[in-house]
Amino acid sequence: MEVKITRQKNEVTAALIGRLDTPASLEIAPEMDKLKADAGGTIVLDCSEMSYISSSGLRIFLTLRKAANEKGGKVIVKGISNDIRSVFMMTGFLNLFEIQ
Repeated sequence: MEVKITRQKNEVTAALIGRLDTPASLEIAPEMDKLKADAGGTIVLDCSEMSYISSSGLRIFLTLRKAANEKGGKVIVKGISNDIRSVFMMTGFLNLFEIQ
């Protein structure tokens, strides 16, 4: 799993590339925790190159959403595949995030 973070004005984009399984979640957790500092603005999680997400990956998304809600920001999830959309639908995450 690879994470590419770019910052522009009041928006931070994290491009997630590969499989976000449990080992990958542990590996990228420090990078994703740094995004909490930007939670007052907009965080975009670009999943167009993410092929899989586990419950550990979903937990990372949820943690970022909580931080954004506390600071008045928002998290946008974009580019999810049909398989990941199904996971979001089954877990109720489609209702928690703005999906683009």
